[in-house]
Amino acid sequence: MEIRRTDKPWTEVEADWLIVPVIESTDLPAWLTQLDQALGGIVGRLKSLGDLTGKLAGTLPLRGITGIGASRILFVGLGVAKELTLARLDKALMTASRMISDKPETRVAFVVPSEAIGTVSPEEIVTAATTCGMVGSLGQDLFRTERGRHPFACLQIAASGPEAALDAAMDRGRILGQAINLTRDLVNRPPQEITPLGFAERARTVAADCDLRIEVLDQQRLEQERMRSMLAVAQGSPQPPCMVIVEHNGGGPNAPRLALVGKGVTFDSGGLSLKPTDGMLTMKCDMAGAATVLGAMSAIARLKLPVNVVGYMGLVENMPGGSAFKLGDILTARNGVTIEVLNTDAEGRLVLADVLSYAVDAGVDRFVDLATLTGACVVALGEDVSGAFTNNQSWCDTVLASAKATGEDVWQLPMWDLYEDLIKGDVGDIKNTGGRWGGAITAARFLQHFVGGKPWVHLDIAGPAFASSNKPHREAGATGHMVKTLVELARRFAT
Repeated sequence: MEIRRTDKPWTEVEADWLIVPVIESTDLPAWLTQLDQALGGIVGRLKSLGDLTGKLAGTLPLRGITGIGASRILFVGLGVAKELTLARLDKALMTASRMISDKPETRVAFVVPSEAIGTVSPEEIVTAATTCGMVGSLGQDLFRTERGRHPFACLQIAASGPEAALDAAMDRGRILGQAINLTRDLVNRPPQEITPLGFAERARTVAADCDLRIEVLDQQRLEQERMRSMLAVAQGSPQPPCMVIVEHNGGGPNAPRLALVGKGVTFDSGGLSLKPTDGMLTMKCDMAGAATVLGAMSAIARLKLPVNVVGYMGLVENMPGGSAFKLGDILTARNGVTIEVLNTDAEGRLVLADVLSYAVDAGVDRFVDLATLTGACVVALGEDVSGAFTNNQSWCDTVLASAKATGEDVWQLPMWDLYEDLIKGDVGDIKNTGGRWGGAITAARFLQHFVGGKPWVHLDIAGPAFASSNKPHREAGATGHMVKTLVELARRFAT
């Protein structure tokens, strides 16, 4: 996709579609005056007739127009100006992008007003328009002969003002769009392709493109590192496990190190605690945590953020083969904690246990882990919100602020000591499931045993990482949720 900025008057921009934002107000926004004049007053008439409402994510297409450079216009509502947030802006611009991406080779231009809309600056609109244009025009139909969605041939950002700031905002949007689409592509691809070693090969390509240092720990090395909890999950599959480590060292040798840890179960059958068919259909997405980490690391590197960040991705396949680990097994994790296996479908925490412990021994200073860990979190928060859990409120506040700043929804759940009793073992130290009640929290309490007391936030992304159906503003399948949050967190970690 060709992406460029133009400072031509909007009426002169040549495109198949000109996307024009409209706010919800009684008067026509000032930035539409010139366009209204060029179109012979049609914009004002649509406004007076009540067709151009400006309601959030509402769209109104105009086809076959003359008098301007574009052959079609798509008005998209941003809602009330003072209520505009980045989340609402994304919803509107994603809706617009998805609506007009049904044909190949489409040339699109986004109109960016020269003044802020509410608290959202022109530079933030430029970034959002670039990212939404890239993400919204790419579908999950990777293997369909006739695709329903087509990336734009050309994406122009029609914005005038301080050139350096606007160009930097567009570059940031492009990098974020690439990172989100990388994550989506990894999750959307079939599990026969994205095996643990298949993921590792993609990671090598990304690392080479982004100048990231990479190390892949194979099964023999995992055994040497005493990662017996993670290895147990992989026992039932002929696909060998591995751990991918990528590093961005932009902060200097003495700067603190942030660890991003991702669960990478490339397919989860449930093991001997076998899932029913309906529960297994989307389990290629159980590596979304690892894919999110790799996507975020690619953006952090391309943005050249002055920070030291290490991404750890534990990659296994959970299958019910003859050598699969069993209910009642006792596993000894890397840090010596013994684990009673009560459910082989509670496997992601077993993988993360050893990966977190490895990162502790590597000397990182702070953690965030991401995992499609529990259905319980989806029951609690729905499909659009991630759950946050922590052992350090100050660090969690930074993560939550990063999510809010990028328009991604996260809600913190409690980590009270009473939940620890639910995972206390009878034969070993802890059980790998605390039962039905409070399942997202007991899973987080389990993970806390492996972070060595360092500041840590666990993000359960089981709901928003993979959308169950299409919506006007969102493609079904992988979403790339939390990539933007992690990049913003790394930026804040550097300051």
